[in-house]
Amino acid sequence: MDKLRALRTFIAIVDHGSLTAAAGALGSSLPATVRTLAALEAELGVRLLNRTTRRLSLTDEGRQYLQRARGIVGELDEADRVVGAGGSGGAEPAGSVSVTAPVLYGQYHVAPAVIRFLRRHPRMQVRLLLLDRVVNLVEEGLDVGIRIGPLQDSSLVAQRVGAIRRVVVASPQLLRRLGTPRHPQELSRLPCLRFDNAESGSWRFVDQGREIRIPVQGALQCNLAAPVLQACSEGLGFARVLSYQAAGLIAAGNLRVVLQDFEVPPWPVHLSYPSARLLPSRVRVFVDAMKRELRRPE
Repeated sequence: MDKLRALRTFIAIVDHGSLTAAAGALGSSLPATVRTLAALEAELGVRLLNRTTRRLSLTDEGRQYLQRARGIVGELDEADRVVGAGGSGGAEPAGSVSVTAPVLYGQYHVAPAVIRFLRRHPRMQVRLLLLDRVVNLVEEGLDVGIRIGPLQDSSLVAQRVGAIRRVVVASPQLLRRLGTPRHPQELSRLPCLRFDNAESGSWRFVDQGREIRIPVQGALQCNLAAPVLQACSEGLGFARVLSYQAAGLIAAGNLRVVLQDFEVPPWPVHLSYPSARLLPSRVRVFVDAMKRELRRPE
């Protein structure tokens, strides 16, 4: 068995989500792709993928093997590229990187940084996936995740690049009508616009070094920021959002921040990726660039 070909086939199956799509991307036939995967699993003595009529999913062994397979293939491709460029270690980086980020943060900060990166490195390609959910990087075949808040997956390398405040905002007309709250406790009797999450029924604050929870209620509860911010800017209630989500409306004077003295500590922003030891150079170049681009004073 051609082991390198088998590794490339396995990676392509995961990245494309099906045997048929992987075969097309590799310029191979479906039977040949199936045989290559079967031979790889037989040699390893483990099943790498659970296969049903509707979808493929990685086994635990498959997740571990995929991470190492990507590193091996990536380093080999990089070695070929450097030699092909005349042996210069400073050769222009080339290849593709897939990255995920939250939707609005991705639109406001990550996408512009990616565009600047691509202008500097014309031989690179970036697949940017913006999702307001935590993505399993290995399971979904992604190289880099940009995440806001506490990290759940301890198997990833994480580098902090900044922090995001959680702020309470309201429209000027609402503040004129109801007054500006001086303490979070006042929010319990005021209209509040909420997100569908663990804090939809109560908001956390810090009062003289002690965490407090304030029950809140209002006319609108939504799983996306945009409708909440629109309703807030039209005076329907107070909202608690991540600072970047409301930055444009605050700058335009449509929203004002209140209760700054009671904010909880900022949430960290991390660049996360699988083991640094196996990080392909194309990904390392991208990660280094994003660290410079996204790092902001806290």
